[in-house]
Amino acid sequence: MDRIRIVGGKELRGVIPISGAKNAALPLMIASLLTSDTLTLENVPHLADVELLMRILGNHGVDVAVNGRRERQEDGYSRTIHFTCRTIVDTTAPYELVSKMRASFWVLGPLLAREGRARVSLPGGCAIGTRPVDLFLEGLAALGASIEIDAGYVNATAPAGGLVGTRYVFPKVSVGATHVMMMAATLARGTTVIGNAAREPEVVDLANCLNAMGAKVTGAGTSTITIEGVTALSGARHRVLPDRIETGTYAMAVAMAGGDVTLQNTDAKLLDTALEAIRRSGAEIFEVENGLRVVRNGGGIKPVDVVTDPFPGFPTDLQAQFMGLMTMSSGVSHITETIFENRFMHVQELARLGAKISLSGQTAKIEGVGRLRGAPVMATDLRASVSLVIAGLAAEGETVVSRVYHLDRGFERLEEKLTRCGAIVERVSE
Repeated sequence: MDRIRIVGGKELRGVIPISGAKNAALPLMIASLLTSDTLTLENVPHLADVELLMRILGNHGVDVAVNGRRERQEDGYSRTIHFTCRTIVDTTAPYELVSKMRASFWVLGPLLAREGRARVSLPGGCAIGTRPVDLFLEGLAALGASIEIDAGYVNATAPAGGLVGTRYVFPKVSVGATHVMMMAATLARGTTVIGNAAREPEVVDLANCLNAMGAKVTGAGTSTITIEGVTALSGARHRVLPDRIETGTYAMAVAMAGGDVTLQNTDAKLLDTALEAIRRSGAEIFEVENGLRVVRNGGGIKPVDVVTDPFPGFPTDLQAQFMGLMTMSSGVSHITETIFENRFMHVQELARLGAKISLSGQTAKIEGVGRLRGAPVMATDLRASVSLVIAGLAAEGETVVSRVYHLDRGFERLEEKLTRCGAIVERVSE
């Protein structure tokens, strides 16, 4: 099993290209099930989750063709991939695949919309809370689907004539459920209005792609999304938006380790709230052409309180990284997690590096320390694993992060990008 070895104390200086967003690429790939034509996606990151989803889509009959590197980009970063599903050959998504990645459960919506039936295993993924599928199933039921759960599988059937447009208000904001209901509603008869919809940029990106395929989606980016159903969707070409979580992660790495790094191929508007928190910690962030420049030279890290919230609030997917940053602040900070109930599993691992963190319910109190010291640590989930990398960059001595398969799910060539900016980071295979 691979590990990541980090020798801390080096400032980061250089350029880091930001990859396409994993959280946008996955639902976009799943949208290929909605049409018999080819959907071409540019800027798709090379990640374990993307590779797994290609296998899952192949099981349903999607033909996948990879074009290689994108134009005017260094070898190895992001790809153009063509997805063609002439015929859906299997409407079952088996446990052995779905259990490895929660987002693969989202095939339920397109399969149901296009074929009128689907049998999908209940999902897996990072162990950061129960994340129930009730919202997904209630949304599809509102479109007329009959839903049964049997032996760990969701069996869904559309009424004769297909799904029917409806007005439905989610009792709780859910990005995944918004994705699924929006995709299913594109082929429903009549108009669907989704209330309390997720407003994340990845939802907007999916809506833009669906519209390019011939769907009629309006209101994405607001809490009310309207979808006028069409009889069929066509192929399209769409570019995956930049990864705002990767952008915020590297910005926090610079804020913690010090230095001057330009983050290319990204957009500040995707994560305004997180960037403001990083600025309050003492880093300087400038918008430059096609990206951001993050600078911190010599100044201490100031304590900042944050509360995770759905977009446009502070992203839960940056909570662990920001906690890493706060471990070396000049005072006491607080982080309150409102999205997932078990997303503080990184606390004990950060403590191994010398961090002083105490928990009270869903709030972490972080007492800044003057220095961290390297130690062996273990990744517990995707975002927690990269928080340990960030802390290791600033810690004295050597930090070794195990279970880095979590990192490979969401960060494209992380060690290479950091090494090019002067960090001492290497992958060690046992």
